[in-house]
Amino acid sequence: MQLHIWLIYLVAVIGLSLTPGPNSLLALTHGALHGHRKTLFTVYGGALGFVSLIALSMLGIGALLQTSAHALIALKWIGGAYLVWLGFQLWRAPPLQLQPDARMVDTRGTTLFRQGLLAAISNPKVLLFYGAFLPQFIDPHADLLLQFVIMAATFAVVECAVEYLLARLAHRIRPILERTGRKFNRVCGGMFAVMGAALPMTR
Repeated sequence: MQLHIWLIYLVAVIGLSLTPGPNSLLALTHGALHGHRKTLFTVYGGALGFVSLIALSMLGIGALLQTSAHALIALKWIGGAYLVWLGFQLWRAPPLQLQPDARMVDTRGTTLFRQGLLAAISNPKVLLFYGAFLPQFIDPHADLLLQFVIMAATFAVVECAVEYLLARLAHRIRPILERTGRKFNRVCGGMFAVMGAALPMTR
């Protein structure tokens, strides 16, 4: 993967990790309930789930590239349109409700790890998202496995850092998100829409 492509990918991943989602919400809630050290189990479980979904997406993309390299162009445009649609949906979404449920009283590390893992892999929309997001940065003429390792490792490191930061700042961030959640959603939704419209046209 070329350096300038990786840097664009890094910026996009940071923006993606900052976007409200089940795992960021879980890390925020666990951080407030159990402390940031315990929440590391949640963060690591989510990272494993995300890497697994990236691997599934890359397998599908690799199978597509074996059929036709030109299919990647179509996939990039379809994926870009999907990202714009996701941005529109996030723009309209109500503020996050940060209310823990009864299942969060169990503080064992294995339980927190499992909750983070299941939050990442139980949403089929996440797999669709990666199928739309990853092709924007793939070079069909380069080693697909190496690109997967770089992209998955980058995403895992950034996602872990952001979720751990959320866990550490949970008590301060929760009231802010509850007050300004709709504006935050609109900023993130607008970012998704711009990314979806711009990335398919980049080389």
